[in-house]
Amino acid sequence: MAHPLWPIYDLRLRTERLELRLPNEDEIVGLCTVAQAGIHPPDEMPFGFAWMDKPSPRFEREYIQHHWKARADWTPVAWNLELGVFLDGQPIGCQELFARDFALMRRVGTGSWLGAPHQRRGLGKEMRTAVLALAFDGLGAEVAETEAFFDNPASAGVSRALGYEPNGLGRIAPRGVARDTQRFRMTRKGWSGRPRPPVVIEGLERCLELFGGSETD
Repeated sequence: MAHPLWPIYDLRLRTERLELRLPNEDEIVGLCTVAQAGIHPPDEMPFGFAWMDKPSPRFEREYIQHHWKARADWTPVAWNLELGVFLDGQPIGCQELFARDFALMRRVGTGSWLGAPHQRRGLGKEMRTAVLALAFDGLGAEVAETEAFFDNPASAGVSRALGYEPNGLGRIAPRGVARDTQRFRMTRKGWSGRPRPPVVIEGLERCLELFGGSETD
C-alpha cells in the first residue's frame, strides 16, 4: 500500500506496450515537454479546448494546474482520471476517463492526446482500450461516449475500430468558430461482443469508493 490516503496513485493499467497511471510531479513536467514538442499542426485544432495555443510560460503553468485540479476537485460523484501514458518508461501522452454521477448513470467519457512522434503506430487505440477495460470490466460501466471533429479522422477511426457507433452531432468552438463534431457511443454489449487484447488492471480494489463503487456493490 504505497499511497494509503490516495490509492489512485497505485492504480496501473498495462497493455502489450503501454503503462497508464497517474504521473508524479516530475512526470507531469515530462508530459508537458512532450506536448510542447507537438501534437498537431498549428493550423489544426482537434481538441474541444484550444489549450495548445497558450504562450509560454502560461502554457506550462496551466498544464500542471490542469493535473492538480483533476485531483483536487475529485469526488465519487464527479471525477476526472488524467492518466499519463508511458512507453518503455517514457511519457508519450495522456488518456482521460471521466464521469458524472457514475454510480447512477454508469456512463463514462474519454479524451486523449499523443505526442506527434508516437502517432500512427496504433498506440492511441491501445491506450483507449486500456481505459475502456477499466471502465467496463473494472468499474461496471454501461455506456462509453466520445466525439471528434470531422477533420480529425484519426480519433474517429480509433472509435470505430473499437466498436463505437455514431450517436448524432455535437458542436464546439475551441478557437471561437463553431465546428460540428461526430458523437460516438458504445454499450457494454458492444464492448463485450468482440475479442479484445488483454489489459492488466492493478490496484483497483482500494480505489472503487473514489469512483463511486463497482457494478457489484
